[in-house]
Amino acid sequence: MTESNDLIAALDAVHARIEKLAKQQSDGMPLSELLAAGIAEAETMLRIMLETEHKPYASDADLLALWKTLVKGKPHWNTIRDNCRELVYYQNCLKAERQDALPAQPERMVIHTLRHIFLYLRSHAEQHQEG
Repeated sequence: MTESNDLIAALDAVHARIEKLAKQQSDGMPLSELLAAGIAEAETMLRIMLETEHKPYASDADLLALWKTLVKGKPHWNTIRDNCRELVYYQNCLKAERQDALPAQPERMVIHTLRHIFLYLRSHAEQHQEG
């Protein structure tokens, strides 16, 4: 199996977990739990890409730090910047007890945002397959 196929398989595994989160979300998973799991999956996706691009990162880096490392020298990764920032914004709203500042249906937006990040990363991997 090539490195590109390994990358696609790793991203597809994350996608399967995102779809499980979507099911849990529709079953009423609390936003705080959904968001924590969603941010963890977003971080996993960025770590996968950082490893593929052989870019070192801190093991305790948060989502935005991972994105900043990924985007250095590769401005196309700015495409997912707002998605990463959106997840962090939701997290900050919950920490500050400002649920009133969240968008309508934030649970659905978490899933939508994760899917967008996945689709961009997956399409990038497909476009840059070896051979």
